[in-house]
Amino acid sequence: MSTEITDNSARNRYEISLDGDVAGFVEYERGDSALVLAHTEVGSDYEGKGVGSSLARGVLDDVRAKGLSVVPLCPFIRKWIEKHPDYQDMVAK
Repeated sequence: MSTEITDNSARNRYEISLDGDVAGFVEYERGDSALVLAHTEVGSDYEGKGVGSSLARGVLDDVRAKGLSVVPLCPFIRKWIEKHPDYQDMVAK
């Protein structure tokens, strides 16, 4: 299965595609130095298969590479960061 995570800036969201089908997304608002991660959604066909975790990791890796921090308003992303200490430094103060 082919997995791809892309920043669809026209729709203000990161998307995860599995074999070309959008399986989920994280909506965001861009600030000066931080991305506000507002909402995560995974299609019902993909729930419980690690798609949300893959999406969270991919989004945070891309945000880190861009030198930005995050404001995790989305409960899923906030909980994911709490469980992964190596990403906690990305949360905006």
